[in-house]
Amino acid sequence: MDGADRIWNRQQQNRDSRLVRAANALGSDLAGKLLPAGRTADLLYSVLEAGDRVCLEGNNQKQADFLAKALAGLDAARVHDLHMLLSVLALPEHLDIFEKGIASKLDFSFSGPQAGRLADLASSGKLNIGAIHTYLELFGRYFVDLTPRVALVAAQAADRHGNLFTGPNTEDTPAIVEATAFKSGIVIVQVNEIVDVLPRVDIPADWVNFVIKAPTPHYIEPLFTRDPAQISEIQILMAMMAIKGIYAEYEVQRLNHGIGFDTAAIELILPTYAASLGLKGKICKHWALNPHPALIPAIEAGFVESVHSFGSELGMEDYIRARPDVFFVGPDGSMRSNRGLCQTAGHYACDMFIGSTLQIDLQGNSSTATVGRIAGFGGAPNMGADARGRRHASPAWLKAGQQARAGKDVIPRGQKLVVQMVETFREHMQPAFVDKLDAWQLAAQAAMAIPPVMIYGDDVTHILTEEGIANLLLCRNDEEREQAIRGVAGYTQVGLARDRRMVDNLRDRGIIRRAEDMGIDKRLATRDLLAAKTMKDLVRASGGLYNPPKRFRNW
Repeated sequence: MDGADRIWNRQQQNRDSRLVRAANALGSDLAGKLLPAGRTADLLYSVLEAGDRVCLEGNNQKQADFLAKALAGLDAARVHDLHMLLSVLALPEHLDIFEKGIASKLDFSFSGPQAGRLADLASSGKLNIGAIHTYLELFGRYFVDLTPRVALVAAQAADRHGNLFTGPNTEDTPAIVEATAFKSGIVIVQVNEIVDVLPRVDIPADWVNFVIKAPTPHYIEPLFTRDPAQISEIQILMAMMAIKGIYAEYEVQRLNHGIGFDTAAIELILPTYAASLGLKGKICKHWALNPHPALIPAIEAGFVESVHSFGSELGMEDYIRARPDVFFVGPDGSMRSNRGLCQTAGHYACDMFIGSTLQIDLQGNSSTATVGRIAGFGGAPNMGADARGRRHASPAWLKAGQQARAGKDVIPRGQKLVVQMVETFREHMQPAFVDKLDAWQLAAQAAMAIPPVMIYGDDVTHILTEEGIANLLLCRNDEEREQAIRGVAGYTQVGLARDRRMVDNLRDRGIIRRAEDMGIDKRLATRDLLAAKTMKDLVRASGGLYNPPKRFRNW
């Protein structure tokens, strides 16, 4: 068949036939693009076809929860074998659709709350995992070979024409809607309210097919909020080592922090410990980061100049509105987050990523996908990877590159700092250091082509534990690298199997550094260093602008 005979608009024709089916089924209940919530199931039956790729917006925080419940309530005899695309598996309904046979294949990025159930469904054959992606990878595939046929997303508000206001939690919505709308797909949006005039238009109406006012506002998870009262003295010691042994050493000014109490401790001792070292204005100026409440004291102290965010954080809205010089805020006063662009910033524009993991092996490979728990990776593989396409220089990038290539006859280039910060034993006394990642066993069980590694060892530059810092950039061979890792693995089996003589040599050469080697007095690693010791302290530091979610209030 040559070009003259070929039909070139099959996708558009298919979309139009679905829209006609929906219009016939919904009748007068469909007012332009607006539809009553009670007709949602009828709409889904009209526009969905067996085998469709369906992107259901489930982000780190914002969830299209009403649409998820509606999808999970469909009859699998009428809608089945859907190929689901989700950034985050957060709600029970995200997996209910697989148990009920409505969906059969999944491509995703992160599944923290549903990690155990996901592993069970995968092992029982009820769910086929296409791949565990990083966010950028998944978004990229929306525009290549995983383009959604139907997108189910959430927004803060819509006007009567169907224009959308996504508010501070824009997150993944632009990527999902654009990929779907411009490839003849169908976009269905749940909104909290329908108004005459929007504060701003984030997504235009002609990208949207149907708008439903949900019975309740969409769910938002305060994922990045950490109560300072739960930060331990071990975490404070590790934070001190991070600041003095890495941040100051490399003059890290542009960075991303992973989620957790370890990094919250770093944020909370910037105005105290880092300031005492004379580091204000020298480190931690520009961030790719959600608006962590733990960052408030550092912002107020003048450490932080700018923050671009993947998503927002509940309770931070008024504080963000009052600090437009720091956050990316629109004329309406609310922040616009963007997960795709912030991931790009974290990959290419940041000099350092510091985060945590569940397991690290002897080569420095790490993963959060373990037997019985497939947590996924989120953005860590992008944040925690050396961006080989980067070409602009900075002191931190240049110094890391010089250390990695010292003594080698290679052309000079920089390198991103990738720090894994873990206590040697995790929850329930599970060792963080292992001889072999569970990812190998998981790959065999789920018939994966390769083990699901989150961050590859050759991207990791430093491992930080309560035992000290291992600078892997300075290791001259694989044996030194293994012993450097063992040297900070503490009383785990990996740590106990160290070659003590070799570890002592690595310490003499500064490849392994203990707290005392950095001039850190462990006796000072107390909660007195925290700029805020409670949630109420964070509210005070914000001048009363921070409004913590109820579950974080004890007053």
